[in-house]
Amino acid sequence: MGVAKLKSALSDNAWTDDPDIIAPWLVEWREKYFGNTPLMVMPETTEEVVKIVNICRDAGLKIVPQGGNTGLVGGQTPQGEILLSTRRLNRIRSVNPVTNALVAEAGVTLQNIQGAADDAKRKFPLSLASQGSCTIGGNLSTNAGGVHVVKYGTTKDLVFGVEAVLPSGQIYHGLTDLRKDNTGYDLSRLFLGAEGTLGVITAASLKLFPKPGHLQRAMVGLSSPADAMKLLEQCRQGNSLTMFEVMPLIGLELVLKHIQHQRDPFDAPYPWYALIDWEVGDEAMGLHLAETTLTSALEQNLIQDAVIAQSETQAASLLALRENMSAAQKFNGGSIKQDITIPLDHIPEFFIIADKEMEKLIPGCRPVGFGHFGDGNIHYNIAQPEGAVKEKFLSHWNEISEAVFDIVDRFGGSISAEHGIGIMKRETLARRADPGKMALLRAVKNAIDPTNMMNPRVMI
Repeated sequence: MGVAKLKSALSDNAWTDDPDIIAPWLVEWREKYFGNTPLMVMPETTEEVVKIVNICRDAGLKIVPQGGNTGLVGGQTPQGEILLSTRRLNRIRSVNPVTNALVAEAGVTLQNIQGAADDAKRKFPLSLASQGSCTIGGNLSTNAGGVHVVKYGTTKDLVFGVEAVLPSGQIYHGLTDLRKDNTGYDLSRLFLGAEGTLGVITAASLKLFPKPGHLQRAMVGLSSPADAMKLLEQCRQGNSLTMFEVMPLIGLELVLKHIQHQRDPFDAPYPWYALIDWEVGDEAMGLHLAETTLTSALEQNLIQDAVIAQSETQAASLLALRENMSAAQKFNGGSIKQDITIPLDHIPEFFIIADKEMEKLIPGCRPVGFGHFGDGNIHYNIAQPEGAVKEKFLSHWNEISEAVFDIVDRFGGSISAEHGIGIMKRETLARRADPGKMALLRAVKNAIDPTNMMNPRVMI
């Protein structure tokens, strides 16, 4: 009844039940989650979202919002619910260089937002490997992190406010470019990191920043995570450091072996590598900063070698080595993946303890720990032993995950850094989170979505 009413209420191009069209949007990128839906709706306006929500509410139908389908914890994959795709909500409504604000609808890709900011001689600093396909609505809903958190913060730090359709069918009008508004709760932030459980984000007012004169990139070879953390302290002197990414030799080797057109910038292998960005006024300042900082680090034996980008092409080639890290691991057999945060001063100790624990649990397994060391976000992935049966190895997912989370808890870290909770970590959150936090999460959910219509299987 409700599905038929949706079809009759919407224009022909705003819905489909064709299984071939829907199929790509029912498979999670890592092929860990597979879904099903009776109907995919594709609204083009906020008013169409209101219409869909009202029909679904009256008919008792549940909704799963989805952006670019790049999520990694199953939160965007329906299991019988209506799939609401935001990809046709794809207009940039305004760009205001005076207030440094850009208003974009939920289905605009991150890459297009970056381009619109650049056209206005501004910068939107959120940067992810999936930026060509991920959408800002999904970025907001998961509070995405990326490589520039060390300077600019996570997505929630880059937002003035949002427009969202509530389960009641009301529109929350939170779009603003005011930097000071002290009139009660900051309600827009409820939707940031909520993973679609409180409503459908339809648009957002985003913060822009002055476009830097020059971005200086360098890559260094290191002996250990401990040396990486000492180097981080030297690199973040002042306010120029924007990226500090660390990756192990095994990760770089996978990229060089399996991703086309990648080249090793060093003449010899090193156990670890760091990719570093500084934003400065001009090229001369960038080269001077990089040369001064890295020469000092070489003299202290913190780094073994360094490559300083001399052109935009070389800088892009260095970044590609990091951005292809996740894709390259698909060729490494089964991989049990964790997205965690560790306090910066405990990262080296975490690797020592976690690697030993993984070897004890799965002899011969191959840890691939990499990520955003500048903000403590580690992607700690465990690849199967050479020659192991993939399915048998992946059957240990829960056991491995719990062992990693035990270590994370010991250091006061977080079981989810930037990918969200989704389906994957829902039960883990319920067991490990502070009871007071869980009570507040449930209270907010029940107050805004009492019938559990919005993304009903996710997070809580």
